[in-house]
Amino acid sequence: MEHLELFFKSIFIDNMVFATFLGMCSYLAVSKKVTTAVGLGAAVIFVLAVTVPLNWLLDHYILQPDALVWLDGNSETPKLSAYYGYDLSFLSFILFIATIATMVQLVEIVVEKFSPSLYNSLGIFLPLIAVNCAILGGSLFMQSREIETLGLALNYGISSGIGWFLAIVAIAAIREKIRYSNVPPPLRGLGITFIITGLMAIGFMSFGGMLTTSGENEESDAETTVSKTEVINQEKIESTQIVEISTIKEQ
Repeated sequence: MEHLELFFKSIFIDNMVFATFLGMCSYLAVSKKVTTAVGLGAAVIFVLAVTVPLNWLLDHYILQPDALVWLDGNSETPKLSAYYGYDLSFLSFILFIATIATMVQLVEIVVEKFSPSLYNSLGIFLPLIAVNCAILGGSLFMQSREIETLGLALNYGISSGIGWFLAIVAIAAIREKIRYSNVPPPLRGLGITFIITGLMAIGFMSFGGMLTTSGENEESDAETTVSKTEVINQEKIESTQIVEISTIKEQ
């Protein structure tokens, strides 16, 4: 249930584009054709799916305070480790970006080898995935939200990439159709694109109650159960006191 909730929440509620507006440069520049948008979106999914788990490992075993205690086998007794007190969290940005740049370079080599037409259509925006704030944002959100396991980190990376993929493919499909519409001259190009993006963001906000409502219902059910238990216990205590008082009077 935790994996499923994180998956849908990352796609619809915490969408990289419509909730935090990350990765807007490539979102606007490469969304003129659906085919190009699909290629870039697939590359973003792959990079996020690989870099978020890798950066989770770096964060948990190298960067966090006292994370290096495993080096001398004192994970269970960290205070006995020679590495106790080490804090390398100031290296987070450097290591995260290095991991992302390595994966982007790998994607660029693969795309150039197997799909030269897609490589040419993406142009400079393919290597620029390395500095795409949505990619780095995925790792930083993983770190700040304190995702507990590697499996959840992988889930978050894939689902965040899918959310970005849906956003760029949707806007690309709309922009292809809107070419044949009578858009007022001052709004043509990026103007109407920003307006549509804002409307889509409002639409995605409606998914906010999809998971929060169920959570509120579970909390209310739990509170009701607790209150009923307290009432029953109070009634038992009162009945016991009455029995004791009647016993004392009889004596």
